[in-house]
Amino acid sequence: MPQVTEIRLNRAERRLLVTFDDATTAELPAEYLRVESPSAEVQGHQPSERRLVSGKRMVAISAVVPVGNYAVQLVFDDGHDTGIYSWDLLRRLGRDRDQRWRAYLAALEGAGLSR
Repeated sequence: MPQVTEIRLNRAERRLLVTFDDATTAELPAEYLRVESPSAEVQGHQPSERRLVSGKRMVAISAVVPVGNYAVQLVFDDGHDTGIYSWDLLRRLGRDRDQRWRAYLAALEGAGLSR
């Protein structure tokens, strides 16, 4: 399991910067983290319940709360504060960011929604 060595919140750019123990880094925009939240509110309890989240272009992260030494809970300024972002999830979100973001934008367009 990857270990995080540093997490930095860049409030001005609304990004979370994560560095892993193998020197891999991930720049994760707040909007991306919000729409990919691991919470049941977004993911549902099974794949068919996954919710498409729109209107989060300007969302920001208000707080990063450690959860043991394996994850963080992110608090967003829109009030969303559920879901635990494990180190493994943060690594996958960083690695798959471009692909996931394209799929998200296509889903929004298909649903007639906007960021």
